[in-house]
Amino acid sequence: MSLIALVRDVSDAIVRCELTHVPRAPIDVEKARAEHRRYASRLAALGCKVVRLPPEPEMPDAVFVEDVAVVVDEVAIVARPGAASRRAEAHTMAATLEVYRPVVSIEAPGTLEGGDVLRLGRRLFVGRSSRTNDDGIEQLRAAVAGHGYEVRVVPVTGCLHLKSAVTAVGRGRLLINRAWIDASAFKDAECIDVHPLEPFAANALLVGDAVIHPGHFPRTRGRLEARDVPVVAVEMEELAKAEGGVTCCSVIFDRPA
Repeated sequence: MSLIALVRDVSDAIVRCELTHVPRAPIDVEKARAEHRRYASRLAALGCKVVRLPPEPEMPDAVFVEDVAVVVDEVAIVARPGAASRRAEAHTMAATLEVYRPVVSIEAPGTLEGGDVLRLGRRLFVGRSSRTNDDGIEQLRAAVAGHGYEVRVVPVTGCLHLKSAVTAVGRGRLLINRAWIDASAFKDAECIDVHPLEPFAANALLVGDAVIHPGHFPRTRGRLEARDVPVVAVEMEELAKAEGGVTCCSVIFDRPA
C-alpha cells in the first residue's frame, strides 16, 4: 500500500466552528489536538505517508480537510464548501494537491463538500445536502466523466454529510444509518447498521483492510467486529463536538506512480 494522507492541525479557533446538527458544547482544544495527533499516528501505522497542510490559525474548521477536496486516481477536485466561512481553506489545499494530481475547482454558484462524496470503485455517490448543491454535483460529474466515473446522487436528511450516514468498511460492505439516507441507493452492498443508540457511528475510515472508528461508539464497533471487520478505535469525542468524524480529518489517496 502506498498512500498519502493529508491532514491539518487543530486551530485554536475550533471553538467557533460551524455547527448544523449538534448542539454547541465547550471544546477542550488541547484534548482535541491530542486526539488528532493519535489519529495521525494511526494513519502512519496503517501505512500512510502523513503530509501536513499549512496551519490555518484563524479558520475554525480547517482541521476537517476532507470537505475541501475530492481526489480520484486521475484528478483532484478542489471543493467549494457550502459554509462560506470555510471557502478560504481551499487555497492551501489546491497548492498541495498540485504536487500529486491535475487540479480542477468547483466554481460558484456550485457548492460541494468532500464529506458528501463516497467513492466505491468507479462510482461516486454524492449527497445532496445542506452543504452540496446540484450545480456542484454537476461540476463534479463533468470533472470525472472523462475518466470513467459514474456519479450517483443520494439525498441526505437529518445529518451534515453523506458520510455522516454511510461509509465503506470493506469491499462491498458499508456501515449505515438508514434514518438519514435511502439505503436502496446501495442495494448492491452488504449493509451493517449502526447501533440505534449511536446514530453518529456510521462515519468510519477504511485504510487498506482496517477501519478507523471513533472509540466512543463501542456498540457499533461490536457490530463491526462481529462481522470480522478489523477495527482501529481512536478517541474523537472533542472533535465530534465540532461535528467532525474520522473521515473528515484526512484526505487519503494513492501516491502517483
